[in-house]
Amino acid sequence: MTTAMLAPTYINPAYLSEALKVHGHGVLSSSGVGSFVGRPLSELESLKADWDDLPLDNFLRDGGRYRRRRHSSFVVEGESVRQVPHRAHYQPLEYNALHGGMLRMFEPIAENTVAQPVWQELLRAIGRVCSAVKGERPWYVEAHQFRIDTSNGIGRPTPEGAHRDGVDFVAILLVARENIRGGESRIFEFNGRHGQRFTLSEPWTLLLLDDQRVIHESTPIQPTAEGGHRDTLVLTFRSGGFLEPA
Repeated sequence: MTTAMLAPTYINPAYLSEALKVHGHGVLSSSGVGSFVGRPLSELESLKADWDDLPLDNFLRDGGRYRRRRHSSFVVEGESVRQVPHRAHYQPLEYNALHGGMLRMFEPIAENTVAQPVWQELLRAIGRVCSAVKGERPWYVEAHQFRIDTSNGIGRPTPEGAHRDGVDFVAILLVARENIRGGESRIFEFNGRHGQRFTLSEPWTLLLLDDQRVIHESTPIQPTAEGGHRDTLVLTFRSGGFLEPA
C-alpha cells in the first residue's frame, strides 16, 4: 500500500519575509525559487552532479553509514558574498543532543560550485529576506550538501530528531529525491502546540525557517528501488558570528 504525500503550500517569493514573520516558515516552488534567485533553474540543475561526489559522514554517533556531506562557510553582507577559510562545523549539545559538542571537519564544497553565479545569488537572495525580517546585518552562513541514501536500508535525514540549529534562519532546498518513500518535513512551534507536515518532492523547492521560532525534522527514508537517496542543500544564516565552542 502506498501512502499519499502531503504537498506543501507554496507562496509567492514576494511574501516570503512576511510568511516568516507571521508563521515562522515559508515554502517556494521550484519556479518560485527561479524568480527569487533571478537565475534560470537550469543553472541550479547544473550543480546537481556535485551530490554524486560527497564523502561519507564519519561522525554519525548512531553508527550509520547513510549520510554523505560537504560543508563550507560564508559571510553575506549586503550584496557581498565572501567564503571564509575552511573551518569545522560545531553545534552545542543544547541544539544537537546527538552530535553536539564536537568539532566536525568535513570536506569543503567544490570550488567550482561556490564560484557559480547562481550559488552567489542564492545566498544573496536569502540574506535579503533574513535582513528584511531581522534588520540589515552581516549573515554568517554555513552551507551543507547532504545525501541520505538507503543502500543499507533506512536513512535518517535528522538522526538527532526534532531540533533547532542555534542560528537565526535555516534554508532547506530539495535537490533530488530518487526511489524512496518517507522524508516528510515536520515543523512545530518552539513555544506552542501547533505544527505542520508535508513532503518536499519537487527538485529545487525551498523551505525557509525562522530557527528561533520553530523546531524541525525530516522523517526517515526507505528504498522503493535500488539507488534510493534524498539530496538536499541546507544553508544556515546566523547573526553575530559562527557557532563556536565556548
